Amino acid sequence: MNDGRVRSLNISRVGVVGLGLIGGSIALDLRALGVPVQGLVHRASTAERAMARGLVDAVSCDPACLQGCDVVVLALPMEALLDPPQLLVKALPDAAAVTDVGSVKGPVLDVWRNRHPRFVASHPMAGTAESGVESGCAGLFRGRPWVGTPEAGTDMDAAQHIQRLAEALGAHWIQADPLIHDQAVALISHLPVMVSAALLRAVGEERDPRVRELAKQLASSGFADTTRVGGGNPALGTAMASRNTDALLKALAAYRWSLEQLEEAILNGHWAQLEQELQNTRALRPQFLNGPSPSSSASG
Repeated sequence: MNDGRVRSLNISRVGVVGLGLIGGSIALDLRALGVPVQGLVHRASTAERAMARGLVDAVSCDPACLQGCDVVVLALPMEALLDPPQLLVKALPDAAAVTDVGSVKGPVLDVWRNRHPRFVASHPMAGTAESGVESGCAGLFRGRPWVGTPEAGTDMDAAQHIQRLAEALGAHWIQADPLIHDQAVALISHLPVMVSAALLRAVGEERDPRVRELAKQLASSGFADTTRVGGGNPALGTAMASRNTDALLKALAAYRWSLEQLEEAILNGHWAQLEQELQNTRALRPQFLNGPSPSSSASG
């Protein structure tokens, strides 16, 4: 336990609504810091598994359990976040700092900015391919970005509470304009899902069965890495596209233009040009792999 991090939190109890991968991981890390966690889930069977796994100190299916929480984390699927049950909204303590973990911020703010006086939109950039109450894991956020997107009307004391929570879990806090966040996430998260899916489709729909079968036998780690996100949760990919449509379409247009430039070089046999393009992309890649600095901002 890091006593300094616990003291800096100044939080006596955290409510976590939803105990899947993100919510369960937040709960585990908070408990490891000695912070009591109250869970809220839909089903009694999920509550039983959450307690058996030690995710929370207490868990309920009744939103009233959130009374007495200083911070509430809404670790809900995007559709539930954008159409929240009224019982949940009414049960949120007025004095609590409330945040979400959704990957799109503009639509979330449209729904929540007037629903709770201390709502702070945020997005922890961490995850695995797992889901459900069995998927929460310790240390998921360590060294990862956690983006806060406060607006002009955001309660900044509440924002500081969420920042301290994120940093206590080992994340790097980044503050960004909501629309800038959504465009950046479209480029580095949502676009790769579509590109990866298109690659899988191109290979999987190869018309010559001999080529397709040999491709299956030859596919190795490079193909697996390139197609991992395209083989993920279809509902999540659809939610990304439907809730971040404009930003994703802009990213797809930029990708299509880049692909056309490479195709043109190949069609015309401009090998020196192609090599230069690949030199440029090799130089670009490390810029997106070095991770965030401890104190970053991307406000627009």
